[in-house]
Amino acid sequence: MKKKIVVLTGAGISAESGLKTFRDSNGLWEEHRIEDVASPEGWHRNKQLVLNFYNQRRKQLLECKPNRAHIALAELEEKYDVSVITQNVDNLHELGGSTHVVHLHGELLKARSTEHEDLVYDWEKDIVIGDTCEKGFQLRPYIVWFGEAVPKMEEAIPLVRQADIFIVIGTSMVVYPAAGLINYTGYETPKWLIDPNETALPSIPNLKFINEKATVGVDYLVKQLLLDQPIPK
Repeated sequence: MKKKIVVLTGAGISAESGLKTFRDSNGLWEEHRIEDVASPEGWHRNKQLVLNFYNQRRKQLLECKPNRAHIALAELEEKYDVSVITQNVDNLHELGGSTHVVHLHGELLKARSTEHEDLVYDWEKDIVIGDTCEKGFQLRPYIVWFGEAVPKMEEAIPLVRQADIFIVIGTSMVVYPAAGLINYTGYETPKWLIDPNETALPSIPNLKFINEKATVGVDYLVKQLLLDQPIPK
């Protein structure tokens, strides 16, 4: 039986494909306040603004390609049972070849009914006022906004508990509930955090750091895992 690797990824892995990280240092996202474009309140205040914002993000995504980090993670499937849990709303893991991806915060290339959360549609064009589900309700981005539940956590937690190896890539580990997933790993489970920035985390057993950008750190770790080489501490 293959060992199970579970990977948690954040904006840092997509940044090298040209996608801007979720929030700039000034607290804005593409010059917008987060609460205006990523909250139910913002949606109710100005639906057109929110739709325009995600329509632009969708167009940007369609011009991006997976980078070496995305592709390397897919290569792990040659030898391991790999599940990727991502906070990202892009499809770059899938394009890179990963076959089991859980999107905690939704998917940019999908739309959903405002009234029926289970009515979800593949969607690559703009969402406009007047686009409705089959029950007649306006469509909105299939994105988990601040203040909304994260239903995919129910799928993610059991995966993390099964992990023989747990890898975190390109996330500050401050956005909850995703950041809490590492607490569901076993005490003895080897854990790796790949990020160019120092991350202040509480004491977590068997956690090692690779302070590199995703394309460098992931490529290095994946090669060692595929070769069954001991990884320097």
